Amino acid sequence: MEVIGKIKLVGDTQTFGNNGFRKRELVVTTEEQYPQHILVEFIQDKCDALNGFQIGQPVKVSINLRGREWTNPQGETKYFNSIQGWRIESMMPQQSGGAPDMPPVPPMDAFEPANDFKEEDHDDLPF
Repeated sequence: MEVIGKIKLVGDTQTFGNNGFRKRELVVTTEEQYPQHILVEFIQDKCDALNGFQIGQPVKVSINLRGREWTNPQGETKYFNSIQGWRIESMMPQQSGGAPDMPPVPPMDAFEPANDFKEEDHDDLPF
């Protein structure tokens, strides 16, 4: 699954317990009629994937939905969901405006129109 939108928040890495469990939160705001603010958690070594991303940057985040069951001391069973990110990609347009290996194309107004066209020149193809 994927979440596409603009970064609203990039949290700091948090460390929990003696085992060094790490978590970092990202909030992505979707761009649709009713924008949603989606909290995505990156855990352990995936925390570093958020380095270099900035607020307002358009991104595509690959996610997994996680669900768990918990029984409280009173015996009631509760269910919790979380969204875990495992990859993040920038959706910024390329600076060159085209394919990476393709040279830039000059704008249309850089070309002169063909004003010397003659009617008899239209059939100069060899077939």
